[in-house]
Amino acid sequence: MDRIENIDFCIRYLLEQNQTQADIPAELAEKQRLLRALMNIWEPQPLSKEFLRAQNAELQAQLAEKGIVEISDDLWQGDITRLKVDAIVNAANSRGLGCWHPLHACIDNAIHSAAGLQLRQKCNDILKGGMINTGEAIITPAYNLPAKYVIHTVGPIISDGVPTKDQERQLANCYRNCLGLAEANGCHSIAFCCISTGEFRFPNRRAAEIAVEACKDATIKVVFNIFKDIDYDIYRELLGKG
Repeated sequence: MDRIENIDFCIRYLLEQNQTQADIPAELAEKQRLLRALMNIWEPQPLSKEFLRAQNAELQAQLAEKGIVEISDDLWQGDITRLKVDAIVNAANSRGLGCWHPLHACIDNAIHSAAGLQLRQKCNDILKGGMINTGEAIITPAYNLPAKYVIHTVGPIISDGVPTKDQERQLANCYRNCLGLAEANGCHSIAFCCISTGEFRFPNRRAAEIAVEACKDATIKVVFNIFKDIDYDIYRELLGKG
């Protein structure tokens, strides 16, 4: 199959599994949006080898277009799904199966969409209907990402924007537990996203301070992966980069 036939096969397959109807658009970019939306709402169930081959081919093509990034610094601003490190950290929700809101812009959605449906399937196999408690973490393969592993952790949600001491400890535990899993699985490098900021309303500076403090004695290379300019400026200051 060529690329268009390949992605159309994936869309038709998931439309059937999701028991959903939709017209398949003509343009590649719109096909990719529809495929991602269908992946986002997919309930874990067996996947055929033909679908996995087709899905993996498309996701690998998308990765090649984005480009893989190998980084030597401890601070990088950009798309974490491009980083070639041993482990990347996903700011997950407590259900641990990715974001179910089609095309949502959160990192949980981005990572699951780029890794493939095997990631949701694996998380489901590990959790067996359970939850990830705040501050805890689980590790999975990274599938179609350039990283080897994804470590999923759940940060505290700050309803009023003012974290308690317990919530600060929970956030620190996110970083420590991710490091522990990375080290236990033979990783030499790990890239952390900004956990609990944004929609989770943890103050950006305090979250960064906790992250840097929690990782200061790490025995593996730590990369702080930043997306927003405000966080980049804070981390540059905290890491002594000006």
